[in-house]
Amino acid sequence: MEIEQTHKYSFLAKAFHWGFIILFGYGIFKQVDELEQLADQALLVFELVFAIAFLFLLIARFIYMKKTQTSSLPATTSKLQQYAAKIVHYGMYSCLALIPISGILIGVLYWSGIKSGFIITGVISVHEFSFSLIYILIAIHISAAIYHRFLRDGVWNSMVPFWKEKLD
Repeated sequence: MEIEQTHKYSFLAKAFHWGFIILFGYGIFKQVDELEQLADQALLVFELVFAIAFLFLLIARFIYMKKTQTSSLPATTSKLQQYAAKIVHYGMYSCLALIPISGILIGVLYWSGIKSGFIITGVISVHEFSFSLIYILIAIHISAAIYHRFLRDGVWNSMVPFWKEKLD
């Protein structure tokens, strides 16, 4: 089967994609396990700065991708599959935004002395739900990328720098 398309994302698009994997992984690695850890002022400030920087980079990535890049899905891709891809991508952006926004709210509430009650519990629930959902969306995204790798339709090569599809 011949690869239908040789679309390539820009270097910056690839840097944003793979950089976010590293940044998100770091965020998971250093995550706060218990709310009481935020009593450490240095940790609280670090978490807030990290969340704000992450959100800023996410917004920059979203704007850059929307204004300069196009989908690498082949023109022959079904409308259902195109729609599913958009849902997953926008869902990932939404979760990746909700995680730092809710984290910032948790930090501000904690810093303000609101360490328990309905409001902080609700924000923590949004934070935790966003993490649960992003894991599912990431699994779908990776599964779809692998699916396209085996289809050999050029989607994999457009973003992934290894295990390249062989051109016929």
